[in-house]
Amino acid sequence: MFWVLAFGIVIFAFGLSIWLRSNRRYASSSSVASAYDSWTNDQLLEVLWGEHIHLGYYRNNSRNRDFRESKEELVHQLVRWSGLSRLPRGSRILDVGCGIGGSSRILAKAYGFEVIGITISSAQVERAICLTEQGLPCTFKVMDALKLEFEEGAFDGVWSVEAGPHMPDKQRYADEMLRVLRPGGILAVADWNRRDPGDRPMNQLESLIMQQLLNQWVHPEFASIDSFRRNLLTSKYFGGSIETDDWTESTLPSWIESIFEGVRRPRDVLALGPKAILMGLREIPTILLMHWAFTTRLMQFGVFRARG
Repeated sequence: MFWVLAFGIVIFAFGLSIWLRSNRRYASSSSVASAYDSWTNDQLLEVLWGEHIHLGYYRNNSRNRDFRESKEELVHQLVRWSGLSRLPRGSRILDVGCGIGGSSRILAKAYGFEVIGITISSAQVERAICLTEQGLPCTFKVMDALKLEFEEGAFDGVWSVEAGPHMPDKQRYADEMLRVLRPGGILAVADWNRRDPGDRPMNQLESLIMQQLLNQWVHPEFASIDSFRRNLLTSKYFGGSIETDDWTESTLPSWIESIFEGVRRPRDVLALGPKAILMGLREIPTILLMHWAFTTRLMQFGVFRARG
């Protein structure tokens, strides 16, 4: 037991030393694209987490669920909670920040939607196309979410999961999603959100940790649940209703489970080579900080549903 603990401490210390010497500070949309191109091409996230690069949903905060299944469950939970499930088959859905297309494919297969996924990463688009079976009504495009190349009211539903933190202009992000949503259409968003400054300002430790969470994963800023709700409400394209909820407790196990996936699949990780192993070690401190931030409520997992 001692040697296992000692080995774990050494590995963590090594990962921490890599982490402290580097960051992925946000500079522009190009820096976001470059980071996701790299994550996609080295294949580590896909090997460990499957097709969904987002948190999972655990009922009653229970970890008695496969990590990849929990990610699929989050998609279904958000579809039902948002009301997207009430849209008829054949409805046109935009997936903003689609990653390698995991959610898009579920929306198409399980609910019969015609889905267009957009991402800033060309590598993600290539991989999404490769993973999508022929005949499935999913298409993928490289596109900036702040400059959507679609006409007003082009979609019956707009879907976005964990894309907001990469957006430097949260109001523009809200405006663009609502602009392309038809009147009466449904917006479904799930995101990492910071504690609202009006509830309690950050102390010095929280400020330092928040800066690391921003710098390590190319985030310009996190919105709070209340601030993004205001972005939606004040948009000139908003004319319906909006509701929010906090799913922090239901998604919290995802952070530790994401680390355990490396323990469960050692051969898969080793097969990717030394570089992938180093990259995996590099991510562990940020994942642990994220877990701490969500546990202490410095961060929250907010969900938003709106009708256009």
